[in-house]
Amino acid sequence: MNDDQAKKPRAARKGQGRGVTMETVGRLAGVSQVTVSRALSDPSKVSPATLAKIQEAIAQTGFVPNALAGALASSKSMLISALVPSITNIVYSSMVKAFSEEMRREGYEILLSETGFNAEEEEKLIAAHLSRRPDAMFLTGIHHSAQARRMLLAAEIPVVEVWDITDSPIDFCVGFNHAETGRAAAEYARRKGFAQVGVVSAGDERAQRRGDAFVREWERGGGGRVYRAFFDATATLANGRAGLLRLLEQGFTGGLVHCSSDLLAHGVMIEARARGLDVPGQIAVLGFGDQPFADAVEPPITTVRVDLAAFGRAAAQAMLGPLRGDRSGPAIIDLGFEIVERKSA
Repeated sequence: MNDDQAKKPRAARKGQGRGVTMETVGRLAGVSQVTVSRALSDPSKVSPATLAKIQEAIAQTGFVPNALAGALASSKSMLISALVPSITNIVYSSMVKAFSEEMRREGYEILLSETGFNAEEEEKLIAAHLSRRPDAMFLTGIHHSAQARRMLLAAEIPVVEVWDITDSPIDFCVGFNHAETGRAAAEYARRKGFAQVGVVSAGDERAQRRGDAFVREWERGGGGRVYRAFFDATATLANGRAGLLRLLEQGFTGGLVHCSSDLLAHGVMIEARARGLDVPGQIAVLGFGDQPFADAVEPPITTVRVDLAAFGRAAAQAMLGPLRGDRSGPAIIDLGFEIVERKSA
């Protein structure tokens, strides 16, 4: 050992000892390790004066209680797993934010992962999260691999599927009928008297379901051809612009374009303007999601509105019931949607 090493305090040498323990905290506070443990698990079991000493010792040492040990003792981890397709997409981030706020008020923390619209990746992440023994799980959508469903059922924890509804949820589902939004959009186009319609859609399954329903309803009502531009990728402004270009190349000369997101709708509007096409005179645009920018662009985007924060809050309430031992709430929560008419269509 050189002189510099000898001068270093023992606690400053990484890799030595066990770090700060409850025993360390107890010695500093002048109480036993058992008393420290009791104060951490149930503060009401120690006197206010003793609790104050322990809290001061914890603050001085930087001690972090072993949550895993507490979880083993109580059979609760106070962790909630949340899996979303994209953490940058405002649709999912808005839902998770509202959900997280509700759960954290009840003392839970959120363990968040991104699946990327991939069922195999979701299955791997479900297994990884379940190995951490979460108390419940928040999933996006209702379509999962067979193995994922088996693991979730075997875990016997509350599972809330958000952003879609089904008659057979794993446990609870909170959302709306995606196909019904497509049908309502086609009815809107018919009611407004458009002779031609097109669909620009991102690649996720729910977006394509909305687009397919739009096509079926338009054709059922005796409408002509539906011009379509479907992308494998996620919604972007660039894909919105490229989507309108595809429709025009197919022979679309003007009418209503229904987009699977407001971002695509904005891209369609940019491309229309770049080509000297009037919006909504020649190209009318109907988006989806009512994202924060939708009423701030020119012209403001007519869109299908869904209350993202309400989905997150409803998911939290559905989950908290069984976590408290109460399963009397509904298994299927349909929060619906509405078409908000603005100047783009």
